[in-house]
Amino acid sequence: MKKFIVLGIIFFMNTFFINCQTFNTNNSSNEKIEFKVKKSEKEWKDELTPQEFDILRNKGTERPYTGVYNMHFEKGVYECKGCGQALFKSDNKFVSDCGWPSYESAISGAIIYKEDKSLGMVRTEIICSNCGGHQGHVFDDGPTETGKRYCVNSASINFIKNKK
Repeated sequence: MKKFIVLGIIFFMNTFFINCQTFNTNNSSNEKIEFKVKKSEKEWKDELTPQEFDILRNKGTERPYTGVYNMHFEKGVYECKGCGQALFKSDNKFVSDCGWPSYESAISGAIIYKEDKSLGMVRTEIICSNCGGHQGHVFDDGPTETGKRYCVNSASINFIKNKK
């Protein structure tokens, strides 16, 4: 009985905490990528909050349902907090109930896809093509026509409202 309880807890934790995190990648995880924005670790730490630094530079993840943009639906563009590159349009955002902001697609050329084998699974990491900042992961379980769910950390993006 204890074995089933432990397995149930492990399954629940994997489902809940790793929910927002697989499709074919464009880049091998061994391939070295050169980014336009190049900063030292000190420069990144000086510009970002500790949480932003952990997510953007160390591939961290904010806790589910805590991000400011999870249920944010104004018209505009979401940009990389590390460099300001536009990543996602608000028209592509949807409610996914996974606890993180979710989009059906990214702005063309704004994201690089990398295989991520951390946490004992294979996922597709999404990173900013301009500075290499970790944004989150993309999955093949989206409810829209694209079938994709770009699961993004609020702490890795800024919102720019459409100007009228």
